[in-house]
Amino acid sequence: MTEPILSISNLTVDIPTRLGLFQPVRNVSYDIHPGEIRGVVGESGAGKSMTGNAVIGLLDPPATISSGEIWLAGRRVDNLPAEEQRLIRGKEIAMVFQDPLTSLNPLFTVGEQLVETIQLHLSLSAADAKARAIELLQAVAIPDPEPRFHQYPHQFSGGMRQRVVIALAICSDPKVIVADEPTSPSKPRCLI
Repeated sequence: MTEPILSISNLTVDIPTRLGLFQPVRNVSYDIHPGEIRGVVGESGAGKSMTGNAVIGLLDPPATISSGEIWLAGRRVDNLPAEEQRLIRGKEIAMVFQDPLTSLNPLFTVGEQLVETIQLHLSLSAADAKARAIELLQAVAIPDPEPRFHQYPHQFSGGMRQRVVIALAICSDPKVIVADEPTSPSKPRCLI
């Protein structure tokens, strides 16, 4: 069998509270191999989103990884400095957040946001990044992708905004995509 593309070993997340230490994620371990899909299912508050945020390095303080390791493509990533994690995030590991309205900046067009993300991770000119963005909008079934490129998030339906967030996640062809409730509440809340 091939080496795992993502390996999580005994992951524990701590959140200090006035009432003591809260551990929403405790000793989580699993491996994901190339081409494999893993679904994390559980009731609300079970730690699914927190696990996804820990994996991608986006825990909100005061939450911290207190123990365990996260390996991406043979490289340990949970202990990297914030700047190195930022360089990996989006390029090697990406996330589809559950709320597309808060995932997109309302002050910028969908196209501007796609182009910025593409150029951040890929060495493309503005014209090539725009062409890639329009291809991505078409790939996620946004009707009339070229005119839609120039529209703002509020001009899209909720489902279309979610597809734009998916386009943002796949724009640099990452090795792993963490999808936190990517479609609807009736689906698993976190797919990795």
